[in-house]
This record gives sequence, C-alpha cells and structure tokens, in this order.
Amino acid sequence: MQFLFGSYSLDVARRELRRGAELVPVEPQVFDLLVHLVRHRDRVVSKDDLIESVWGGRIVSDSTLASRINAARRAVGDSGERQELIRTVARKGVRFVGAIGGPAEPTRAADAPPATPPALRQQIQFCSTPDGVRIAYAEVGNGPPLVKAANWLNHLEYDWQSPIWRHLLQELATGRRLIRYDARGNGLSDWDVGEISFDAFLRDLESVVDAMGLKRFDLLGVSQGCPISIAFAVRHPERVNRLVLYGGYARGRGRRGSPAQTDEAAALVTLIRQGWGKENPAFRQLFTSLFIPGGTAEQMQWLNDLQRNTTSPDNAARIRAALDEIDVTDLLHHVRAPTLVMHCRDDGMIPFDEGRRLAAEIPGAHFVALEGRNHVILENDPARARFLDELRNFLAD
Repeated sequence: MQFLFGSYSLDVARRELRRGAELVPVEPQVFDLLVHLVRHRDRVVSKDDLIESVWGGRIVSDSTLASRINAARRAVGDSGERQELIRTVARKGVRFVGAIGGPAEPTRAADAPPATPPALRQQIQFCSTPDGVRIAYAEVGNGPPLVKAANWLNHLEYDWQSPIWRHLLQELATGRRLIRYDARGNGLSDWDVGEISFDAFLRDLESVVDAMGLKRFDLLGVSQGCPISIAFAVRHPERVNRLVLYGGYARGRGRRGSPAQTDEAAALVTLIRQGWGKENPAFRQLFTSLFIPGGTAEQMQWLNDLQRNTTSPDNAARIRAALDEIDVTDLLHHVRAPTLVMHCRDDGMIPFDEGRRLAAEIPGAHFVALEGRNHVILENDPARARFLDELRNFLAD
C-alpha cells in the first residue's frame, strides 16, 4: 500500500518514504509512527495509542515520544511551528491532517531501488547466576559474536531506543551478532539482590555467555565494563578472541591514590543517595556534565529518564561504591587476547591517563587517543567516526 501527500509517497510494503524520486532516510520507529498516523488520519491518535502500536505497549518516556513525532515531522518537511501535516491537539494527541491523494503508480522493476535490509530487532531473554540472580540479556544481528559487558547504567530497552546509545548499538550489530545484558541491580535484571560487587558483576558476564552457549567471541568493555572484561579475559583466555576497551580504567576512584578523587567518590555516593531520580536540576547537571557535557537537550533528558527508570537510589549508590573499589592492575600483564584501547582526551568521567595506563600495561595493546570530552560517544561526536573505524578494522583482522 502506498499513500501520496504533497510531493511525498509512503510505501508501506517497501518501508520507504520518498520525496519525488529521492529516498528519505527514516528510522524504523519513526516510519511506524508515520504510517500509523496516516492510516488513522480520520481521528486524533492518543499517546497511549501510539505507544501500543509503535512500541508494543513498552514503557516510553514523554521525551522519546516527542522526539519521534518531531522526527516524523522533519521527514515530511513539516515542523512543530507550522504543523501543516502532523498537528498536535492539546491534551488529546496527534493527528495527520495532510490530504491523501490516489494510489501511486507502481515502481518499474528497472527503476526499483535496492531492497533495504530488515530493521534490527533485539530478542531479550533471562538467565540465572550461581547466586540465583536473574540477568536480562539481549541479542541482535547476525555474524561473529560480539559481547558488550555491562556498564553504568544499562537498560536493554531504553538503551536500544535512546539517542545516547542507539546509533552505536545499531552500528555494532551490523554484520555481527551483538550480545548485551543488564548487570544485577539495574535495568531488566533483578534489583533486589544481596551482593553487589566486582566479583558479582564478573559472574553476571560469565552467566550470560554460558547461557548463550558461546565458546569463543570478541569482547567489548565500555567504562566499568573494561575492568570486568579484563578480568574475564584473564580468567577465560581460551574464550576471548579480541578485546576492545573504551573509556575504561583498571582502578576505581577510591584506588587511584589521590585524596581528591577519594573524596569525590564519597561525595558522589552521598549525592546519589540523596538525589537519584529526583527532579533536581543541580543533581542532573552534575551527572550530565560528567557523562555527556556536549549533549543536546534531548540526550540530557534521556540521561535523566535513565536515572529514574533503570535502578533505585539505594542500588545506584551500592553500584557506584562497588565501582570505586575496583582494582585489576595486577591482571593487566596477564591479558593474552589482542587488545585495542580507546579513550577521549578530555573525558570528564574517567581521566585520560587511566586509559593510557591500560594500554601501557596490557602486553601488545594498541592505543587510540580520540578527540572529544563526552564519556559516552554521541551521534554528533567528532570521535564517533574514528571510534567505529578503529573498532571495525581491529575486529576484522
């Protein structure tokens, strides 16, 4: 089925939006939202209706919904100010108000564009650790397995949708089988757990790869995922093909021998206990300035939503305290897997020297200094292209 409006054609079967002969790039969720609005243009579509039809009833923040509606508007040349095609009806919902023309002429086979690959869809499952904690894990894509160790903080569904992680995760799953998981105490994994420690985080990773039946794979660590990945690679050298470490460290804040960093670690834990998930601009600004100082308003709002929805204040403080006491320095010389270490020069969360230290002490490690100050690489980051190129080249060796 095709819908025509203005100079646009919306081809549902091909999942294509065209402006004349030009293909307009549209993300899968935005395309589904646009199709739903066009099909139900005879009425106002409520927020709940959109969440049910596009997200299958999953939890979706207001900022996510607003960003997808705005993206649909941009795709069809509309805007929040003009609203010539997609109109917001106050306190009711959204309605497509553009005039739909007759059926479009079918595209001739000789002119047909190449088929687009199906949208990546992750599959979420659960496994249990030796101490009985249920861990949620997801896989997406096809190809050689790449396991991403959990970091601070994760939520399999929110991360997959968020403007902070989505672009990287989709790239990582292109041509590979990407496996991710939520560590204990956060995300879709069990929150009510007795032990939150480095050893427990390591068991979470071991439980996931065992449940997946993975014998040998590439391993990616980001931030706290780096020391966890290092410990796994040393404990199970026969299972790790290649090791990629980004924005990581061997020593937590409380183990770096700096009184200032020790005091900072204690202050952050106290602040988390008092302000986690609350609508406190000062609290949000502190964490935002550490993680994504160059983020957009939408990305910052997502980080705030993640704080409220991924774990409790008590768990956040317990996890943060456990991370501060990590020290895998003695393991670095025992890593045998080929290793790539990348770190942004002006990372405000993990000092650049901590990444350099990893590369200097892991035998044969290759080090790449990235330009940027965001701890999490964002879609508009100058470091993004270099990060992806280095990762692809390293994993292709």
